[in-house]
Amino acid sequence: MEIVFIAKHNVEYTAPFLQFGAVGAVTLLSWLVFWTFNQIQKRSKFLIAGLFLILSAFIYLCPLLIHSPCLIDIKEINLTKPDLWGHRGAPMLAPENTMMSFERSATECKVKVFETDVQLSKDRIPFLMHDNKGEFLKRTTNVTQSVSSGNQVDISELQSLNAGKWFIENDPFQTVHLLNKSQRETAETQTIPTLRQLLKLAKRHNISIIFDLYCNGSNDTEDTVKEILNSNISHKLVNIYWLPPQNREYVKKTSNFTHVYNITETSEMDKQNGTHLNVRHSQLNTDKIRNLRNKGIKVNLHVVNERWMFSLLWCAGASSVTTNNCQVFSKMEQPDWTMAPSVYITLWISVDAASILIMIAVFVYHR
Repeated sequence: MEIVFIAKHNVEYTAPFLQFGAVGAVTLLSWLVFWTFNQIQKRSKFLIAGLFLILSAFIYLCPLLIHSPCLIDIKEINLTKPDLWGHRGAPMLAPENTMMSFERSATECKVKVFETDVQLSKDRIPFLMHDNKGEFLKRTTNVTQSVSSGNQVDISELQSLNAGKWFIENDPFQTVHLLNKSQRETAETQTIPTLRQLLKLAKRHNISIIFDLYCNGSNDTEDTVKEILNSNISHKLVNIYWLPPQNREYVKKTSNFTHVYNITETSEMDKQNGTHLNVRHSQLNTDKIRNLRNKGIKVNLHVVNERWMFSLLWCAGASSVTTNNCQVFSKMEQPDWTMAPSVYITLWISVDAASILIMIAVFVYHR
């Protein structure tokens, strides 16, 4: 289903250019159609002529059905670039969920938010690790023993593991060649960070934090909140976006975190007058994004890695995106394309008119 939604987004983004291409194709096809028209019997001529006219009319008029958010006059609309949220840091530039990854996302991508994943160790220390079930520790560390969850291991054991060599060896995004010798050496020595370490880095760069919390114990929420509060981090400098749906009431009573809701919590968000929504980019169409933004809801879309998708969401007015590709998006100063509706209408009519004139000339030639 997600593939269908992405394909729909892609067509929405490229539709104006697809129509121009289709006009060119049908214009070229007319040479063969008119040649055939003059070679066959009269009865078949009507069939070919009718089918070709219907096809041509549809292609010429389909801009009436085209709806692309990038058909806007960028001079008249205050189109703000979506903020970048570093998905596990900058995982194309460093091993995911390591201090190197977050440091590079801060200094090289200028992300506004660190996105990460939190689990608790056996001695109740929150640490950063995405994999939390069958692949726990196996994919991103050199662990040798079988461990199914963080609450089976002390933090000292966790931090003794290497969390960087896998990145150099596996090259998950085919980006290791972008690292120089020093960066590769640093990547190879990365370890599993604690949440406290990330909080200190966030404080140094004035970057907010959002995280998924993988709970294996009844007090995981409480212990995580305590860890953040005990860090004495200033919420005027670093905003904590609370995403986990569990125990929201406790979190609201004990902290002033900003609550972020997912797509299944929209009714609760409305009830609580929430203003932040975090959803997969395939769960909202561009009209819905614009409607939510007009209501004052900040919409973050995840995980967005392609330039065309980022451009489309930018045109649609997304507040922010969570991305693995922050090093590319940070350099973009505007969507890859926008076009004023008046310009598009002029181009549409001009291209269609030119095609019709060429077809008439081809038809006369074959007479």
